[in-house]
Amino acid sequence: MTQRLVCRECHRVLDVDEGGQCPDCGSNSLAEDWAGYVVIAHPDESDIAREMDVEDSGQYALKVR
Repeated sequence: MTQRLVCRECHRVLDVDEGGQCPDCGSNSLAEDWAGYVVIAHPDESDIAREMDVEDSGQYALKVR
């Protein structure tokens, strides 16, 4: 199973093989300690995406420590 990291800036869930940088926001601040998981397919129609300030579809963590 692939280890997953989360960007502390935009909360995007990343696979370790994607490198040490978030492809969305460019941040190098990644965390192993996170909770909650949401998949946003249509951010322009999603209340959750609006609340999380997400503009791109993808996998996101709800809480990053």
